[in-house]
Amino acid sequence: MRILHIISSPRHDGASVTIAAALIETLRERHPETEVDTLDVWREDLPEFDESVIAAKYKWVDGEDLDAAEARAWEKIDALARRIREADRIVLGVPMWNWSIPYKLKQLIDLAAQRNLLFTYDGVHFGPAVDVARADIVFVRGQYYGEDGPTPGSIFDHQVAFVEFFLRTIGVRDVRSLILDRTWDPAAEEAIADGVARARRLAASD
Repeated sequence: MRILHIISSPRHDGASVTIAAALIETLRERHPETEVDTLDVWREDLPEFDESVIAAKYKWVDGEDLDAAEARAWEKIDALARRIREADRIVLGVPMWNWSIPYKLKQLIDLAAQRNLLFTYDGVHFGPAVDVARADIVFVRGQYYGEDGPTPGSIFDHQVAFVEFFLRTIGVRDVRSLILDRTWDPAAEEAIADGVARARRLAASD
């Protein structure tokens, strides 16, 4: 089994990384042949999606020749998308930033999610260009987002739905989420320990 582990937190001892690592450790115990490809959005050389890259994108979609600079940029984008396509399973840790996702994770998605690389589009309908069996997502948030609290998720949570939608749209067949609140309050240590236990159970739910 080939796992793509996407790290989207710059804090490598943070809750999302710690819990995702426990999940992967359990998968390794269950499947000793497992290979892990780690894509750390803070250490990866992610190109800027600037005017020249946008020009390369439309040339590529239209089947036109790219110049040398455009080709180099597009090769990087293609390589990022290929790592997603070649995974058997995706493990993704996502901390909440300003009620959404870290900007570096959004940059990765904006770069890799290209027509005919991760999705198809016929002018009317979108379809998947990926066939990945499963994704396990660890969502962590500093405070409580239950509907009975002062920051109900139906209003404040723009983290979970987007990531789940993205993965399902590109073709991940089974998307499972572990959502952990209160990683900043006095009960954070207990919450993270609970998250690790839940991650191990999630990894065992093949």
